[in-house]
Amino acid sequence: MIRVCSLTDLDDRKPAAFEVGDEYTPVLLVRDGDTVHALRDLCSHAEVALSEGEVTRKGVECWLHGSCFDLRTGRPSSPPATEPVDVFAVELRGDDVYVDVTTTKN
Repeated sequence: MIRVCSLTDLDDRKPAAFEVGDEYTPVLLVRDGDTVHALRDLCSHAEVALSEGEVTRKGVECWLHGSCFDLRTGRPSSPPATEPVDVFAVELRGDDVYVDVTTTKN
């Protein structure tokens, strides 16, 4: 687990981009109240940053073609994407947000 930011650095339901770890893995964090979701910040369809999109009730929507990815599973809920994006484990330690980019949940 790597410390990425403070919980207070994240606005509720607004995507935030980070590069995490020695290999600078692109990570998208989305705060939903006291829960934080971490996904690979790369659309599986067009390879653009998902952090540039918006968070909707369906998940995070890619700004380029409109594919939407579930924040918990990374699975797309709308075309043109058909492949999920990686989802990473998140741990809150006090006010700090930690992410494990070495293992994916899907």
